[in-house]
Amino acid sequence: MSTEAPAAVDGGSEARPRWRFARAAVLLAVFVCAACGLVYELALVALGSYLIGDTVGQASIVLGVMVFAMGVGALAAKPLQSRAAAAFAVIELTLALLGGLSVLGLYAAFAWLDLYGPALVGTAFVLGLLIGAEIPLLMVMLQRIREQAAGSAVADLFAADYVGALLGGLAFPFLLIPVFGQLKGALLVGAVNAVAGLALVCTVFRAELSRRARLVIGAGSVVVALCLGYAWITAADFEVTSRQQLYRDPVVHAERSRYQEIVLTRSVREAGHAKSDLRLFLNGDLQFSSIDEYRYHEALVHPALSGSRGEVLVLGAGDGLAVREILRYPDVRRVTVVDLDPAVVALARTEPQLRALNGGALDDPRVRVLNTDAFGWLRTAAERFDVVVADLPDPDETATAKLYTVEFYTLIRSVLAEQGRLVVQSGSPYFAPRSYWSIEASLREAGFATVPYHVDVPSFGDWGFLLAAPGTVPPALELPADAPLLRFLDAEVLRSAATFPADRPRLDVPASTLLHPRVLDYARAEWRGY
Repeated sequence: MSTEAPAAVDGGSEARPRWRFARAAVLLAVFVCAACGLVYELALVALGSYLIGDTVGQASIVLGVMVFAMGVGALAAKPLQSRAAAAFAVIELTLALLGGLSVLGLYAAFAWLDLYGPALVGTAFVLGLLIGAEIPLLMVMLQRIREQAAGSAVADLFAADYVGALLGGLAFPFLLIPVFGQLKGALLVGAVNAVAGLALVCTVFRAELSRRARLVIGAGSVVVALCLGYAWITAADFEVTSRQQLYRDPVVHAERSRYQEIVLTRSVREAGHAKSDLRLFLNGDLQFSSIDEYRYHEALVHPALSGSRGEVLVLGAGDGLAVREILRYPDVRRVTVVDLDPAVVALARTEPQLRALNGGALDDPRVRVLNTDAFGWLRTAAERFDVVVADLPDPDETATAKLYTVEFYTLIRSVLAEQGRLVVQSGSPYFAPRSYWSIEASLREAGFATVPYHVDVPSFGDWGFLLAAPGTVPPALELPADAPLLRFLDAEVLRSAATFPADRPRLDVPASTLLHPRVLDYARAEWRGY
């Protein structure tokens, strides 16, 4: 096998365009491979964030393992440099196959095998190993076209590599995820990866390939194409089947919005039950069960409405169930709902059973819905509200932990009227007591006087809330004198809700802040295993 450059420089004018074309082809391959490699990394991080919820942890694991493996791969590529072109083709085909199928395989490991953690580390290591082997081989191939100073060659390669990484970083959130989704997006990138590698080797470096190498690469190309093609065709069915494995009841609606996975399940009506059970899950976390959601929402809303309530602000609660309870008071003039995800709001407005459950509350003329980040919106809000209802997702993810901090509650205090009241859903004081009392400490540090209380919601267990008012005088924990007839909550139940048993006393834990989100650490530790 020849080791001479495929477009050797002989000083003539005809050779110059040939080596320039070959050199440009190598740099283009570097550009495309770098974009694909970064997409594989981002896909693993995003999938872990959706499935596990720990964005920082997942990013640290994936990036740490992959960068380490890239170093190992660069060293492992040394013996392959004598057959750089053939080795590069095999590596790109392997990377295209494993990278393209990575999301599918990890989702299967999560849904069917409960082996997500080990599978993630193994996948990140293998992909990193293959990505790390690319640059040394491409460097050899570039030098065979036209030898140049090492520093100049490295600069050219890494410039193309870094610019390609930028393309991959932008394409993943703004093109691949919105248009193709995670499964098909990874498969598409795998196909692009294979085409880029093969195009370079089979054109510029074809003369370096032995007959045996050509047969192996050709057979490998067919296998990769068939595997990726079959996975593309069956991706939708696979996702539906795997998703159903995660839920007890049949899935009746599923979508992945820009922010989260939204799933509705509905149980088959059983003997002894008057109606079926509709459940909403966001990123796998239960938001409500139609069997007992009224317990949660009555306890959340009605004590806070004992007093002035003309202007009510609801943070979260895009399902419309808290708004349904608020609108039972005719003197409520306006309800402003700030929920990040328009897909949840659209579902609450259009899905027949969910709309029946919330009574069409979000379409009431008194209701204004703003789809924006609550933290950012509060920073610029100039309005004042008599009541603020914080019905936000639990602080077990980096994105939601900031909504349970001193800084966030300070912003809420700035929009409360002088005699205003705030109620916060605060998790379970039984299953997650440190999280619960850290939220209470954060409210107090933000200048609120608090009244902790808790009720039993069978779908969630013992669930806690915090009623708060600015200043040093705690608000009265009572139902409004004109409260409508409620199914669960009455004066006696509410009085008992303020009593905590001896095995779950008040804990002296520090507040949570943006720079030290203690509530996130508490929530992850306490809910592990439940």
